[in-house]
Amino acid sequence: MPPSVMVECLEAQLVVTVNKDLFGTGKLIRPADLTLGPDSCEPLVSADTDTAVRFEVGLHECGNGMQVTEDALVYSTFLLHNPRPAENLTILRTNHAEVPIECRYPRSVWDGPVAAPVQRSLGQHISLHLEPWLQGNVSSWAILPTWVPFRTTVFSEEKLVFSLRLMEEDWSADKMTPTFQLGDRAHLQAQVHTGSHVPLRLFVDHCVATPTPDWNTSPSHTVVDFHGCLVDGLTDASSAFKAPRPGPETLQFTVDVFHFADDSRNTIYITCHLKVTPADRVPDQLNKACSFSKSSNRWSPVEGPADICQCCNEGRCGIPGRSRRLSRLEGQSVSRSRRHVTEEADVTVGPLIFLGKTSDYGMGGSTSSPTSVTLGVGLAAVLSLTLATIVLAVTRRRRAASHSVICPVSASQ
Repeated sequence: MPPSVMVECLEAQLVVTVNKDLFGTGKLIRPADLTLGPDSCEPLVSADTDTAVRFEVGLHECGNGMQVTEDALVYSTFLLHNPRPAENLTILRTNHAEVPIECRYPRSVWDGPVAAPVQRSLGQHISLHLEPWLQGNVSSWAILPTWVPFRTTVFSEEKLVFSLRLMEEDWSADKMTPTFQLGDRAHLQAQVHTGSHVPLRLFVDHCVATPTPDWNTSPSHTVVDFHGCLVDGLTDASSAFKAPRPGPETLQFTVDVFHFADDSRNTIYITCHLKVTPADRVPDQLNKACSFSKSSNRWSPVEGPADICQCCNEGRCGIPGRSRRLSRLEGQSVSRSRRHVTEEADVTVGPLIFLGKTSDYGMGGSTSSPTSVTLGVGLAAVLSLTLATIVLAVTRRRRAASHSVICPVSASQ
């Protein structure tokens, strides 16, 4: 795996190359969210590639600090990743990170005054790997053994039982713990138990995520909309319905974890509006399960004619306007007693808990050194990671061959 950050200290320039997969989770950062130094210098647009972002600045630019010691010139700065929600969204799938950078030049390599180093190809490189907290390092979190999931099960008048469950990655059982980290996926299973009822096919009409079980609270994020369009997959996520179904009465889907921007809570609840149709009815624009594929740039259904998903692009599927669930969220509510309770229900699952949230950090009595990297791991998770100081040793008046140094990053506990 390529390094997260590579620093090259030249005789008059600082070159920083940042891997877009900064956290090693597969979620690419945006160049616009990266700056260098106190003056917030922006990366080179011309040097932007599919995999890396590059900065090239003078040693005295971007507000970089300089310190003169008895035997060295020390230039210090920092790389800042400050993510902002895209477009009109309220969520983030990466976290804040600040990477300290220091270049140390022995004073003996300079012929002239301290502020005027001679031109010499120093060719030194440093590489950093920013590694998230491993999945197993959660033993100090007291909430794990006491977790009681919040899950609603709705019984209809004709003995239909609707449920929404958080599953293990292989879908074999309910998830044992509700914890997630940056880059994880939540595996959700919607199901209806029909009993002696005629065979039915289940659909997820609409889903919304909120920090509390009350789906009317703010902030919120729409996951499924427009009668079965998994719109969360349109952004920087790979969220999708699973095809084929295990059976007509079950619908599974994954959601890439996220956290709400500017919200300190570390819990997420997902409320979905479920409904059923006769199993032999052909899916249509009002009853469908559609996922968006970025590779093909098109919507596709779990089953049924391909054209039933075309309306997901415009957000107008079947009846003008949005799905019933979203209309209710916006205040155009219809009381449950007036709806067809035998065919649909609202169910909630949660909490999904994201480790390392600022308000929770320190439960295990952690400490950190003055030089640290703050990295998010999971939905709304923030960890304090200790980063080894970058030090470049330059031999006296001699061109050193380029080499890489891997600086370890460890989680303070």
